[in-house]
Parts: sequence; C-alpha cells; structure tokens
Amino acid sequence: MKNIRNIAIIAHVDHGKTTLVDSMLKQSGIFRANQKVEERVMDSDDIEKERGITILSKNTAVKYKDTKINIVDTPGHSDFGGEVERVLKMVDGVLLLVDAFEGVMPQTKFVIKKAIELNLPAIIVLNKIDKANIRVEEVVDEILDLFIKLEAPDSYIDSPILYASGKAGFASKEFGEEKDNLDDLMDTIIDYIPEPSGDENAPLQMLISTTDYSEYLGRIGIGKIGDGTIKTGQEVIIKNHNDSDKLLKAKITKLYEFEGLKRVEVDQASAGSIVALSGVEGIHIGDSLLENANMDPIEFVKISEPTLAMRFLINDSPFAGLDGEYVTSRHLRNRLNKEKETDVSLRVEDTESTDAFKVSGRGELHLSVLIENMRREGYEFQVSKPEVLFKEIDGKTYEPMEIVTIDVEETYVGTIINKLGSRKAKMQSMETTSTGFSRIVFKMPSRGLIGYRQEFISDTKGTGIINTEFDSYERYKGDIPRRQVGSLVAFEQGVATAYALDSAWKRGNIFIEPGDEVYEGMIIGENPKGLEIEINVIKRKAKTNIRAAGSDDAPLLPPVVDLSLEEMLEFIESDEYVEVTPKNLRMRKKILNTQLRLKSKNKKD
Repeated sequence: MKNIRNIAIIAHVDHGKTTLVDSMLKQSGIFRANQKVEERVMDSDDIEKERGITILSKNTAVKYKDTKINIVDTPGHSDFGGEVERVLKMVDGVLLLVDAFEGVMPQTKFVIKKAIELNLPAIIVLNKIDKANIRVEEVVDEILDLFIKLEAPDSYIDSPILYASGKAGFASKEFGEEKDNLDDLMDTIIDYIPEPSGDENAPLQMLISTTDYSEYLGRIGIGKIGDGTIKTGQEVIIKNHNDSDKLLKAKITKLYEFEGLKRVEVDQASAGSIVALSGVEGIHIGDSLLENANMDPIEFVKISEPTLAMRFLINDSPFAGLDGEYVTSRHLRNRLNKEKETDVSLRVEDTESTDAFKVSGRGELHLSVLIENMRREGYEFQVSKPEVLFKEIDGKTYEPMEIVTIDVEETYVGTIINKLGSRKAKMQSMETTSTGFSRIVFKMPSRGLIGYRQEFISDTKGTGIINTEFDSYERYKGDIPRRQVGSLVAFEQGVATAYALDSAWKRGNIFIEPGDEVYEGMIIGENPKGLEIEINVIKRKAKTNIRAAGSDDAPLLPPVVDLSLEEMLEFIESDEYVEVTPKNLRMRKKILNTQLRLKSKNKKD
C-alpha cells in the first residue's frame, strides 16, 4: 500500500481536469512515441467529445517513481454532481483545480465541500497559468476565503499550492518558475496524499462506487478494496447499508486493475487497490462486497436529491414509428431502469398511465444528456416540460432554491437584474473583478431558471457566463411569469412550401424549412407577441396564366431558427411536448387537433 496513491481531480466545469489527466498520461509513458492521441482522451463518450465536458467519472492509473497513482477524473458541471459525490469514497485525497483567471466558481465550492466532509486532504492546483490576464494572488485569496467560509479544518489552509498548465504539461511549486514537466505535481501527490488505510490481512471489505456493463462479462463493479484481499474465483457476500434486506452471494469471475487507459486482468488485489470485477450480476452502486454474512456493510455517501422532473412518454404523433427502432412503453421502461442502475442521481417512477414515466434528475443538462443518448441508441419517445420538485413540510409548500453566479460586462448589469428580479431572484452581492467584468450573485427559485438561459445569451450578446448551484429548499415564492413568446402551430399535415412560409415568417421566427414534413398541432415557429397562432404552411401558390416581372421569383426567406434539444426543453410550455426520434427533434401541442385544442382552452378559461 505504500506504493499506491488514490486521488480524484475535482473542479468547476472547464477548469481543465481532463486536459491535465491527458498530460499526466502522456508523461507517464503509456503511449508510443509515434502514437496518435486525441485531446481529452478520458472523455470517451460521443456527447462528452462534442460538448467538451466530462459527464461520467473515469478511472485511470499512472506509474511514477515505483508508485502507482490511481486517478479518478470527475465531471465539473453541477448537474453531474452525483458522479463526484460517489467516487470520493474511492480515493484518499483530491487535486482541487482552479482556473487562474476565473477563480473560485460555484462548483468549486460544491466539490471541495464534499471532500472536506470526507476529510480528504487537498492539493490546490492553479491551472491555465500560461493564459493572459491571470489573477494569481486574488484567486489564492478566494480559495482560502472559501475554506474559511466552509469552516474547513486548519490543515486545508496549509494545503500545498502548485502553478500549472494542463495543456502545456508543466507544474511548479513556485509561481513564475519555469518547468517543462509535471514532476513537481507528481512528487507532491506522493508526499502529501496519504497511502490507503486498511489491513490486507483482515476479512474482505470493498465498496462499489461505480458500475459498468460488458456484453461479454455482464455487470462490472468498480471500487476500492478497504480491507483484505480479493481473488479470482472467490465467493463474496453482497450487502447494502441503506437496504437491510439485501443479501446476495456472488463469485468473482474476472478481476482487473487499471493501467493507463486499459484494464489489466490480475489474479488478486489487496487493500488500497482500485479494481474492476465481474461475476456480480445483482450488484449496484453503494453495495459492499464482504467476506462473510456476519460483517456490516460499508456506509455509502448520501447522494443529493433530484430537483427537476419531466415525463417520458411513448410517441403518439402522426409520424410515430418512422425513425425509431425502440418505440413501445416496455422498451422505454427497460431503458430508463437500466440508466437508473448506473446513475445514482436519477429517479424513475411509474405514473397513472402505463405509457408514461416520471424521470427526475439534477437539472436540464442531466436529463437532456439522457434523452440525447437514448435517441442515438434508436429510441423514439416524447418528453414534457421540465418541472421543479416541490416538498410539502407541515402543510406548506417548499421549493428548491439556486445560488446563481453571473459574470457580465457592466453594460448588461441593469438588464440582468431586471430580468431575474421578475423571476423572484434576490441579489446577494455584486462586485467588479480585476478583469473588468461584474460578478453578481443571486438566490432564486430553480423554476425561475427554466427557459432563461437562451434569454441570458441574447441579453448579453453571448459574452456573459452563468453558473448555478443548488442551495436549499425554501417556502414557495409565488407565481413567476411564463414565457413571453407564443407558438406558431401548423394547421394541417403535409410538406411545408416556400410560398406559405413567406407569409408565416412575418408572424415570427420560423423553425422549419421548405420541404420539411409537418403535421397538425406541430410547433413550427414562435410569435413575439405571445399569441398562439395556427398557420397553413403547406399552401401552394395558385397557378394562373398571368405572369408579372419579379413576383414569380422564389421568396427570400430569413434564416431558420435551429433549436437544440436544451433550447426546445426551455421553449415548450406545460401543454406542449418535445418529440424525440433518432433523426428528428420536433415540438408539438399535447392536443394536436385544432378544434379540440380550442375547446379545451375555452373550458379552462
């Protein structure tokens, strides 16, 4: 165990965790000299590569001076905080990365708070030190202030600080000292992060922090061995701290340790090692592998509760079944339950309808990544508008509150304050940083943020940065105005024509192009006046023998507004759905028939 160190790299989103791991892997010599290596090699998922963010925690390991360093790369976005919470039980210390320009951000506070709760020592790494306009002294003060606010033990105030560039692949103990490698960082890890505790001669105890699946091996459990030794062919008992009825027997068929990007099969592993194992079909995250049934399971960290929910329904639009391979409620149920087994922050519940499921998560991004993965796998379904999860306490309604941190140019401060004020936000603080940006901190209901991000991008001309962090549940804050724009809705089914769209775009922004197929009740645009308008977009120009110069030319249509999945989820109202298929994303009214929809609306009025 003296030759093992287990660390997690934690930080706010886009502060350079995965890029630093890239450099650690390259300098450890695991790649051939002529081997082509992608950037952010740990982000193996397609969506991670496309968006440039880490969604799932990943395990890797490097060798340095006869010491094996097991590294866990974690997500930085608050919606995937559950991934961070569970893997911290697997390590003995953390590298806290902070961008030397941006400084301490909301997720920085969240992840280090979780590390402090587990009493994990931290090494502070000021990353991107080679960028312009860095604020080294200010950022160090921000980190120390954060430790004080979180009432961290004095040992955190004395944490070692390194100055690094993950992209350039260097780290130094002194600011301004020129280095061309990460040796200072690796030496600090070995000297400061303690070796794993545990007794390899004691009975086996191992906590499962991550699960995986292989078509050849079945279910795979990943975790750190707390005590004892585990061997291939060994029989173990599976128990769970939060489920006293769980008691299973299993036999380890394969055992792996991590080496670089590979899993290397071994015959046995001892206390302190992070391993992956198969032969444990009934295992879930939070389970303990024990040597005998008399032993108590290891306590698992309590994962933060979901704050947002939406309904997943089978697709019943006129275009249902044209694209998807998996379209039934049985397919939908099985896929959601499979996701629930590997995502500890997700909740899946049945509803009054057998064709719909209530899915709860940590935020819009958390749920939209699940939706995107499912459509790429061939699933076809519909989703409703995201809704926050309220709580009833002593007969009174409580709602989730967010701490919202916004960095904007001074020009836009007034607009931001007015917009968020109407959404029940209360300003906590405002200061001007040395970069010239104003940093404003608000506390507001989570539901006030639904549909706001696109508005924020428009209001700040794309220059603002918004970050959110769940804070607590507070008394319901009252009604919040709904979206200001209305929907333009197709009146009948057919193929959209340029002639019809030439008239339609004068009513608002259009989401479709000539040649796109539409159906009655499908949303084809937005109306800035807030009105819902039915439009015939398949109408063709009547043929006559009369010709006029210029009037028969193809109409010049403005660019189509191409909404992403997240933007659609923000746009729709409670009487609308997003239709999700492998090839298409569409928005529609719940009631497609125009006459029935008008009758339903009149009844409500």
